[in-house]
Amino acid sequence: MKVSKKITVIGGSGFVGTNLCQTLAHRQIPFEIIDIKQSQRFPEKCKIGDVRDLQSLREAITGDVVVNLAAVHRDDIRDKSEYVRTNVNGAENVAKVCAEKKIRKIVFTSSVAVYGFAAPGTDEAGVINPFNDYGKTKYQAEEKLRAWHSSGDNELIIVRPTVIFGEGNRGNVYNLLKQIASGNFVMVGAGKNRKSMAYIGNIIAFLEKCIETDRKYAVFNYVDTPDLDMNTLVRQVRKVLKGKDSVGLRLPHWIGVILGYAADGFTSITGKKLPLSSIRVKKFCSSTAFGSAKEELDGFTPPFALQEGIDRTLKSEFISPDPKREIFFTE
Repeated sequence: MKVSKKITVIGGSGFVGTNLCQTLAHRQIPFEIIDIKQSQRFPEKCKIGDVRDLQSLREAITGDVVVNLAAVHRDDIRDKSEYVRTNVNGAENVAKVCAEKKIRKIVFTSSVAVYGFAAPGTDEAGVINPFNDYGKTKYQAEEKLRAWHSSGDNELIIVRPTVIFGEGNRGNVYNLLKQIASGNFVMVGAGKNRKSMAYIGNIIAFLEKCIETDRKYAVFNYVDTPDLDMNTLVRQVRKVLKGKDSVGLRLPHWIGVILGYAADGFTSITGKKLPLSSIRVKKFCSSTAFGSAKEELDGFTPPFALQEGIDRTLKSEFISPDPKREIFFTE
């Protein structure tokens, strides 16, 4: 990276932020972290600040380029207005402070959730049609930042990642890998549906390129391609962990759906949540495959193949786990 300016990483104590800051530190790029929680890895670089609190941002931000990773994205948020306060109002507050301090560049992580239930292959030109509060407020945040961009000689790069996985992350991809590793996994359906994923090492390299680029404005989906179908993904994991080149047990889709609805009924009656539900069966059997123009950003090439990212994650989490590794449960 050729950047010599100081980078402000808002949300830098999380999974993506910590990995980005690790790379900045390795390359001796000055940076600061602003987050509502202390950074375990870089406490000396961390300032406690909240995007919902304009004054706290005014006091904390001292960089030349702002990378805004802060977001509320969990599905179990009870107070739905928190999506607006953090994602939308937070982005607006960041833009206000950047305008006041004459900071000319923001890199913002949005999400492919802005497209909603999109057709396979949907790229950056796809129709915006979010179905949940997260996707809606992420797009509204983009609009706040576009207004800031158009108000002066400002640079804005928006990145819409698909699901991110990697060493130390305890998100949906990890849960799938863990289930396969346990031996209790059962494939539902034909397994030909594709799932877009993004390996942490690649998304960090892309964010570096976003910081470095001279582009005034751009929007990019981030997806590691080519996508793997579920049969290929499960076979790869089982081969690495079990030495078995197969998907193992398989249920027809219709049986999986019936079992999912039965689990819903059990949960409704008893109040006890099961790992199986009709919506989880639906999500598992659906395709979430997006297109990406990431290579158009100054000839970007991901440093890791998707299969390599999966192998590295499997080794770190299940084959040679480090008990001292920092774990991230909320991303």
